Amino acid sequence: MTRAWWCMAMMLMTIAAGGADEPFAPPTPVGDPAVFGAKIQRTMTLLATSTTQKRNRVRVLFYGQSVTRNPWWQDVADYLRETYPHADLEIENRAIGGYGGPILINTAEFDLYPFYPDLLIFHVWAGVETGEQEQIIRRVRERTTAEVLLWTSNLRWPKDVPPDGDPQDPLVRKVDDQDQAIADLYHRLGAELGCEVADVRAGMQRYLAEQGLVVKDTIRDTVHPNELGNFLLAELVKPHLRYDPAFSAEPWQDLVTDIPVDDAPVTRGEDGSLTLTFEGNRVDVIAAHSDEAQPGTAQVLIDGRPPSEFPELYYHERPGPTPVAERPAFNRIEHEAPLVLETWTARILECDPTEGVDILRYEVIGSVTGPDGEGNHKERFVSNSGRVVIPANQWMVNWSLNYRDVPLPEDYEVTWRVLPLFTDVYQAPVTDDPAREYATTLAQGLSNAQHTLTLVPNGDGAVPIASFRVYRPPLRETGNEE
Repeated sequence: MTRAWWCMAMMLMTIAAGGADEPFAPPTPVGDPAVFGAKIQRTMTLLATSTTQKRNRVRVLFYGQSVTRNPWWQDVADYLRETYPHADLEIENRAIGGYGGPILINTAEFDLYPFYPDLLIFHVWAGVETGEQEQIIRRVRERTTAEVLLWTSNLRWPKDVPPDGDPQDPLVRKVDDQDQAIADLYHRLGAELGCEVADVRAGMQRYLAEQGLVVKDTIRDTVHPNELGNFLLAELVKPHLRYDPAFSAEPWQDLVTDIPVDDAPVTRGEDGSLTLTFEGNRVDVIAAHSDEAQPGTAQVLIDGRPPSEFPELYYHERPGPTPVAERPAFNRIEHEAPLVLETWTARILECDPTEGVDILRYEVIGSVTGPDGEGNHKERFVSNSGRVVIPANQWMVNWSLNYRDVPLPEDYEVTWRVLPLFTDVYQAPVTDDPAREYATTLAQGLSNAQHTLTLVPNGDGAVPIASFRVYRPPLRETGNEE
């Protein structure tokens, strides 16, 4: 059967079955469906046990490269919303086109770990032999309690090989070997780090063999999925997003713990204060539902200090985009001195992206710090205050101008904020939706160790609290920063 006849036959079969919305035959996932989802059951339990009376909050992040930004991800997101309509879902896609593992390990510092998802859905090319892919996933398990779903690569085909070319062509073997190396890595990490693995690669290979198709039938260029490719990718990921109460809760039950305010670990002081000693790197407070129209506030203390006194609870967010091509203006921001909450601006002083010239000079100004020095994108920049450090060769502005062959806009500048991962003063919320959970993060990014939380009411109104939620990542940080 030719591919054209196959597509027509599949369309007719689907219409005859009353399912015209799905013009392709469904794929059969590779692996044992009975264990699909076993390693993401905390997330799936939160989704599946949400009701109209209790809407569990669930945060999902898609991260990777341009393929992760293709339509399949929205199909999966819609599937989650439709399958679990009562969950309070927050779903984001922060994937960046063209960024392989060696670059994404930098952007993950402001994109991934501060977001602290319940579930990370991840795939990226490159960085297998050099270790960046593994390091990203290890850091997820060290810095967050996120469950991880890794999906193996969709199929690629070199542009210089005909669609019906020899699968043993050296160009074909090169990309195929690269993709197999990613699959091997993901299966190893799945076993070692407790990650779910959706074997998209093997599922697509099986599908092509069953349907008499070739790789080019699933992609619109050399890598990006076409309509069929997006369909297959989504349908090979979805089966892993399943809840099964028969699975053991042992792998995840101690990652995130809810401690009711009336439980023994929480002590009450004569001043109405609440104290909890916990072990983990993050603690939230869950408001109790009440009829209070103007609830009060409480001072927050971690180990006897306001959270704002912990330097590790601040971070530089993703900087503004390049003039064109929608990459971050630069891929990494560090600091040598403690940060303060402020907005930073980088202004271009000189720019010549011409090949062989490649000049970019800039100055940085903080809304609190003020003018803080000038830098050159080819050299490591440390601002006068030490609050902004941009490593050499991390700027993407000249690359973007060359990529699109456009000049630098006259008014172009880059802005970004320093954001808090803490709350010094807890403002009890108005809880007007009885089904919704009102959670506030008090501190995130602490050392994964024992800490003591104290809430001291300010006496300006009631502070109804139902419980505290403690997050304890499964791995300890190894301190292997670049």
